[in-house]
Amino acid sequence: MNSQELAQYIETTNSISKPWLLVQLRLKKLQDRRAEISHEDYIQELAELHQELMNLGEWWLGIEDEVFG
Repeated sequence: MNSQELAQYIETTNSISKPWLLVQLRLKKLQDRRAEISHEDYIQELAELHQELMNLGEWWLGIEDEVFG
């Protein structure tokens, strides 16, 4: 699945409020640009995305059915 397909999936399923999917979309877009940016920029942006994903933490605890159901 490329970034356009993922964006369409997010839109079609009304999943804009699911932060893990938005991080995944940003990762796909970064992968799309990998050949266009320097290795250092790629690593930096990848590290930032990783940190954002880790910052999501366990926000979903207690609402698993609502979020993932």
